[in-house]
Amino acid sequence: MAKLRMKGGVAGFPRRDESEYDAFGTAHSSTSISAALGMAVASRLGEVTRRAIAIIGDGAMSAGMAFEALNNAGVMDANLLVILNDNDMSISPPVGALNNYLAKLMSGRFYATARRAGEKVLGVVPPVLELARRAEEHVKGMMTPGTLFEEFGFNYIGPIDGHDLDVLLATLNNIKQLDGPQFLHVVTRKGAGYKLAEDGPILYHGVGKFDPAKGIVAKTASKPTYTQVFGDWLCDMAASDTRLIGVTPAMREGSGLVRFSQEYPNRYFDVGIAEQHAVTFAAGAACDGLKPVVAIYSTFLQRAYDQLIHDVAIQNLPVVFAIDRAGLVGADGPTHAGSFDLSYLRCIPNITVMVPADENECRQMLYTAFQLNTPSAVRYPRGSGIGVKIQKKMNALPIGRGEIRRSGNKIAILVFGTLLFPCLDVGEVLDATVVNMRFVKPLDDELVSDLAKTHELLVTVEENTIMGGAGSAVLESLMARGVIVNVLQLGLPDSFLDQGDPVQMLADCGLDKAGILKSIQAKLSD
Repeated sequence: MAKLRMKGGVAGFPRRDESEYDAFGTAHSSTSISAALGMAVASRLGEVTRRAIAIIGDGAMSAGMAFEALNNAGVMDANLLVILNDNDMSISPPVGALNNYLAKLMSGRFYATARRAGEKVLGVVPPVLELARRAEEHVKGMMTPGTLFEEFGFNYIGPIDGHDLDVLLATLNNIKQLDGPQFLHVVTRKGAGYKLAEDGPILYHGVGKFDPAKGIVAKTASKPTYTQVFGDWLCDMAASDTRLIGVTPAMREGSGLVRFSQEYPNRYFDVGIAEQHAVTFAAGAACDGLKPVVAIYSTFLQRAYDQLIHDVAIQNLPVVFAIDRAGLVGADGPTHAGSFDLSYLRCIPNITVMVPADENECRQMLYTAFQLNTPSAVRYPRGSGIGVKIQKKMNALPIGRGEIRRSGNKIAILVFGTLLFPCLDVGEVLDATVVNMRFVKPLDDELVSDLAKTHELLVTVEENTIMGGAGSAVLESLMARGVIVNVLQLGLPDSFLDQGDPVQMLADCGLDKAGILKSIQAKLSD
């Protein structure tokens, strides 16, 4: 645990290749019931006696996948136990009708306390106690959320205090004797037993190393992060255009929408952990004249890929996707890395895909995207940029046009995104032309063709998987125009990269100054 979420250490999430006790790899929410149901069926078909248990939080229960699994499990008659950890907490404040339903009339302890008190009073009169038991299901329907889950075919038990181990263990032992789908509702407090975590549950979500005596010391950034650049732009844009709405699938803090939610509460929509719904919700709003901005992590947009194509792109709707955490993400590891968005976005018709090189360009690209009346995406990395001055005034960029940042000879380095600056250093060493491509789609075909005709080697650089990425777009452009030139593609490898320090991870991929220089020199010596 000393190297938790560090290179060479254990991951921050369960991984089957790390431990035999990690039954299933997880990191994105709402998958546990589906996975456990599959395991329960496997046990039944293999005639293996064991229990399949899915633990899911109340925040994760807001996702459609959880209800798809419940719907399926209720008719499978498998020995499955679902434990709902109801702590009234997700990364952002929990939202939605389900959360209101769970919270209604109780903290979770109200019903259990009332039930124990009633049994003590009625226990002296057995016939009355039996009558009370018969009426219990009707009472539960009024006082607890049990009816909802029992309609799915589960035997609902609870709610119970998850911090009362005597009650919890006894309940689990009793459930072991029951067959079929069981649902245990457990009420807990996020961070219970550690006051700093109790008081700051969001801060203590997904922690790395810290001193328990001091708690997590918030870092003071000297430069604004890309997330902050987006959040400021969103508020500025909202002030000038009342059609703008901000949409997030339960990532208000992570995606930089806190200020927007406070200043424009009527135009802020947290739809819960429901990425598919978020995208189609935005599409519906766009159909009726609004200009939605969907703030979403690259890795989470993958969960709504069908909606992106079917509901937004086919209808050519003006939805802006502000894609955070593009590229490598450090301690969160492969499940949260935004390694594939350029590949999976650029193959979709109608969409414009932009990659800023710095913070100011990010702001201008977001403005550019908002001016379009078609789908658009601006993808940017986690953390801070190099610290360029951010211009308050917003100007739209010419669509599909790159810019030459350094003129040189023989070698042209075509950069997509924030790796521009180490490439400029490499350009100085090699006297190479360095281009900030800006657009992955539409690609600046004329510029690519001109560079290919005046240079001996083109080098494409991106913080995205090489397969199908921006470099592949350059190759396709050259082939379409019949231009033949040597091309070197640099980017992320065809593998899932473990967690680590982001700077070191880029170096390991050969995407720092030294690595880029080494790869180009090796190509030249072939």
